[in-house]
Amino acid sequence: MSKPEIICERRGASGTVFFSRPQALNAITLNMVRELTRALDEWERDPAIKNVVVTAAASKAFSAGGDIRLLYEQGQAGDHAAQLDFWRWEYQLNRRIRLYPKPYVALVDGIVMGGGVGVSLHGSHRIAGEKFSFAMPEVGIGFFPDVGATYFLPRLPGEAGMYFALTGGRANAGDAAHLGLASAYVLSTRFDELADALGGGERADDAVARLRSDISPGPIVTNRALVDRCFSASGPAKILERLDAESSPFAAEAAKAMREKAPLSLEIAYRQMSLGAKLSIDEAMQTEFRVVSRVCRGSDFYEGIRATIIDKDFAPRWSHTSLDKVHSREVDSYFAPLGASELTFENINARETVS
Repeated sequence: MSKPEIICERRGASGTVFFSRPQALNAITLNMVRELTRALDEWERDPAIKNVVVTAAASKAFSAGGDIRLLYEQGQAGDHAAQLDFWRWEYQLNRRIRLYPKPYVALVDGIVMGGGVGVSLHGSHRIAGEKFSFAMPEVGIGFFPDVGATYFLPRLPGEAGMYFALTGGRANAGDAAHLGLASAYVLSTRFDELADALGGGERADDAVARLRSDISPGPIVTNRALVDRCFSASGPAKILERLDAESSPFAAEAAKAMREKAPLSLEIAYRQMSLGAKLSIDEAMQTEFRVVSRVCRGSDFYEGIRATIIDKDFAPRWSHTSLDKVHSREVDSYFAPLGASELTFENINARETVS
């Protein structure tokens, strides 16, 4: 029998979640989303479950994202209904985790991107190990930062969220701890000790405080003044102008990264980050569903995957050759309401009260 992709079981006072697709860098599938949703519903009703602990099989990644190869195949076949079924379930789960009434403790050591971010960084306790490496690189494949990035990235200090959204830059454990992406830094060799303490009934706050370690800031925090100065500009083109005016290797690397991205995706991501700080989690997820409903019917997403995953020529031919070819009305169309197809949530009033 094949191994399950996800294992959800009780261990003492904990509901434990184990992602088990190491050969696929623990990429998130629809089955995993549905199984985790089912488990969270069950554990919320169970008074014996005091917390949820999320871990992943040994790999260089906690979870490198969603199963984009499958999404590519579905899109090439014109099966947008299947794609949107995945994103609808996924976005509802992201919101579910953000509003979950019990401690949700994600133990993250290794790469965490895209869909992996959605099932970890919305949790109440986001624990970074020494190999922690966060990124939202979606604009590099003609997509956009989703899984709730519209909500959590603009709430990071200064312009860090805009930096992550437009460059796909990576945050190490030091950056994560100092920017608030991670609640705490804990040596990965102590992850089992932390999980055992939670299973034994120790309060999550107390267990994390007892086992956490100090860590120095990473390069993004070190360059915070530059990030805030450049990424506060009024659009991706203006941001590039400011980066080009800086005599800094960090700025040059950020500018190079942006120029490799899809121009339309950069403009969409900029709009997300500009709007997101004023949106509730529900509004943010609904906004992302509006955008993804249009992106999946465009060409950049598939061209980006072709260039990086399928053919691996790393020479995408984007729908727009430069930022000045993207018009604001086109960007507006991605954020327009969907009418009867809007993303909705069950028990929306009850869950909104949970913080």
